[in-house]
Amino acid sequence: MQNHGPRQQAPEATPPQYPIESVDNALRLLLLLGEQTEIRLTEASQYLGVASSTAHRLLAMLQYRGFIRQDPASKAYRPGPALTGVAFAIFARLDIPQTAAPILRTLSEELRETVHIGALDGRTVRFIAALESPSAVRVASRLGKVMPAHCTSTGKAMLAELSLDELHQLYPTEELEQVTPQSISTRTELEAQLEEVRRNGYAVNREESEEGVASVAVSVPTNAPGMRLAMNVSAPKHRLRPAQVRSIGRALTDAADQLAAALG
Repeated sequence: MQNHGPRQQAPEATPPQYPIESVDNALRLLLLLGEQTEIRLTEASQYLGVASSTAHRLLAMLQYRGFIRQDPASKAYRPGPALTGVAFAIFARLDIPQTAAPILRTLSEELRETVHIGALDGRTVRFIAALESPSAVRVASRLGKVMPAHCTSTGKAMLAELSLDELHQLYPTEELEQVTPQSISTRTELEAQLEEVRRNGYAVNREESEEGVASVAVSVPTNAPGMRLAMNVSAPKHRLRPAQVRSIGRALTDAADQLAAALG
């Protein structure tokens, strides 16, 4: 894994009068987790320029408070539930629906279909913003609904960002829940689809979460550790043809980049 040098401080940042080195080092480790999916003890020690024993004590305290967790197999450290909770709280205060509203409106008017934003919460997707298509026949808003991530394009777009170890922690068994007969039913099939998502840059769903409905989704490149968002376009299956998927993916990618910039 690539070793990162210390982050550059913002130009306006000034050191406190009485700095506490251990606190600073713990915060630097959390910032490092914002740049990469996991860190190891030797990497933390090198990054901070401290002994392995010192780095271990810092990691142990962060783990104790739930800000990180250690993979039992690889021994690498990853974002923990407390860090994810902080990220969700911050994004809640940012008011994602309000920030995303003009972007979703432009996208919906361009494509004439329903658009959503979802957040990954364990093995589920929580739809936190939506705008219905202006067409008379349209996919209804899923705002506020929670669905299995592997059964939605939105969820697959975010699951594709996880490592294989992280995916196996979420799905420890081969058999997966099906919402419709078209839903992915095995972890092996999910892994194959996620590899395709990584190659294409977007995820596709055809009747896997609701019969008669198709969708395309892309992840939103946020900077918050543990927080994953994705944006989708949903349409009646007959109106979202395979030949349109690539162009919809490009439109979604542009919109997702705009949202990421607006969220900072």
